[in-house]
Amino acid sequence: MQMGIKGRVALVGGASRGLGLAVARGLAAEGCDLALCARGEEKLSKVAQQIADDYGVKVFAQPVDLAERGAAADFAQAAARELGGVDILVNNAGGPPTGVFLDLDEEAWRKAVELTLLSAQAMTRVLLPAMMDKGWGRVVNMTSVSVKQPLAGLILSNSIRAAVVGWAKTLADEVGTSGVTVNNVLPGWMLTERVDQLLKHRAETGGISRDEALANAVEAIPMKRLGQPEEFADLVVFLASERAGYITGVSYLIDGGLNRGLT
Repeated sequence: MQMGIKGRVALVGGASRGLGLAVARGLAAEGCDLALCARGEEKLSKVAQQIADDYGVKVFAQPVDLAERGAAADFAQAAARELGGVDILVNNAGGPPTGVFLDLDEEAWRKAVELTLLSAQAMTRVLLPAMMDKGWGRVVNMTSVSVKQPLAGLILSNSIRAAVVGWAKTLADEVGTSGVTVNNVLPGWMLTERVDQLLKHRAETGGISRDEALANAVEAIPMKRLGQPEEFADLVVFLASERAGYITGVSYLIDGGLNRGLT
């Protein structure tokens, strides 16, 4: 299937590793020029150069801490200026810290809101008007299966990612006639550093080994394995493509069947 997005410009947050990196590579493989951000400058620079070399696309990369107020909007403006606009926005900022409610103070909540919700809104606010003017655009938010089925030890993520989905669903209604689609992708247990951190947290709090924590997680998945970042990226690329022009306001699970809900 031809995705029809060669020559489009895509912005991907949290793009130096894990799911964000897989999405960036997937979009580059379709011929998209890229704007990439992540916190670590050295890793991001290496990734950007490798993608440019592998796929022959333009890559603008800038280290950004999306938890800092104003940083997301500044990066979106710089990306549009550097690449002549952005057609595809993939909102991704990694996950808030693990923890339980009584161990997390107000400042932890404020930082998590800034990182997970407000950074997505800020970049969308900057880039959406030009998408609407052109009559074409894609906003894809990388969230989590936790918005359907909350995960233990992730109260920040469970709460704030649900807010992202509520915002995105409403935004999809507001821009429905503009040619811009807004969708969410909800990964379950994927083979990433983030999941490894969560497994270690579960092992420590449960008094078990990391391997036992992994086995417990896999046992709950009907497919009995973790997902691959490339599998996740394929779904994001499709939603960002010309082929997905009649899909908006939807949250797609990619979790190997982990969620047992009917919706």
